[in-house]
Amino acid sequence: MTIQRFDTGPRMSQAVVHGDTVYLAGVVANKAAGESVAKQTQEVLSIIDSHLAKAGSDKSKLLTTTIYLTDMKTFAEMNAVWDGWVSAGNTPARATVEAKLAAPQYNVEIMVTAAR
Repeated sequence: MTIQRFDTGPRMSQAVVHGDTVYLAGVVANKAAGESVAKQTQEVLSIIDSHLAKAGSDKSKLLTTTIYLTDMKTFAEMNAVWDGWVSAGNTPARATVEAKLAAPQYNVEIMVTAAR
């Protein structure tokens, strides 16, 4: 099977396709960094939509999702945005954990795997 890599840099690729499976790197907000978890989640999900489209997939084909929050007190705030975005009837297996992220301005990071 072939492997395709998208938006590849010296350390990582934003998306990797192996067969009919799409793996995304963890996505954080760029423009909304330092803003509310809701705004960061909106931007992150928009970036995920873009990466999935480049790889020939979309949110209706999500298989798994891992969501990292810097504070579980923001779980409901993040979920309010997530619930409005996720494809009804096509929800992935999901885990949400509290974690320290790469930089203090990031409050949410989301990583997904999808089918093509």
